[in-house]
Amino acid sequence: MNLKSFLWDYGERVPGYNITVINEREARAAAGILTTLGMMVIFLGIGYNHIIVARVYLAFMFIDFTARMISPTYSPSMLLGKFMVRNQRPEYVGGLQKRFSWTLGWIISLPMMYWFVLNWDITFYKVLVCILCLTLMTLESAFSICVGCMIYKWITQKEPEHCPGGKCEIKIKEPIQKFNPIQATIAIITLISLLFGIYLFLAKTESKTFFGEFLHEMVLTKQQLNAEEEAKMAKEFDEDSDEDW
Repeated sequence: MNLKSFLWDYGERVPGYNITVINEREARAAAGILTTLGMMVIFLGIGYNHIIVARVYLAFMFIDFTARMISPTYSPSMLLGKFMVRNQRPEYVGGLQKRFSWTLGWIISLPMMYWFVLNWDITFYKVLVCILCLTLMTLESAFSICVGCMIYKWITQKEPEHCPGGKCEIKIKEPIQKFNPIQATIAIITLISLLFGIYLFLAKTESKTFFGEFLHEMVLTKQQLNAEEEAKMAKEFDEDSDEDW
């Protein structure tokens, strides 16, 4: 394989396609696998303080994205995804924009490899990088939204070919894709309810970790934080008074 072929022939040659392509179903399955493992790591690693679980997962993810940058053929998660969707009809998308997207994933995983695998030093902002990575993989696996592909389009200033979900080719939405007024109202109410529920949880629930405490402080105003601190001090004063009696 020469350098030109390595740079521009990323993916597979499939009859009927004028560019190299990737099976989007395998890519979404792989993203779903990494997302699921990541959620388990958050539960076990942070919830139960099993640091080794987080380190193994992040090292695996770094190796996986490194393999994807070179070729998706031998990426561990892509191979697992390939097995899971082996009986489904392939959905082909342009290979170059996917490679660019996965290169961004590798760039995001690089500092995580240093922060959490080679030198465990957890802070709120470093955890946010992990959450960003999980969010991007969730968008890809659940909604076929490739943020990296969008950035690729913006940088190259040209329309990619064969986008996930046929987005590049769809110009007019089918009737089933459109919202009637009742559906739009239900969707908007659901979104507002979810956001309000998250706010109430963060604002009203007692924080048990530094990360939760940071989020708690972020959603409250300065006046609310002062009132909360005064209430806490008053409660401690009453408890001390009761002990004195």
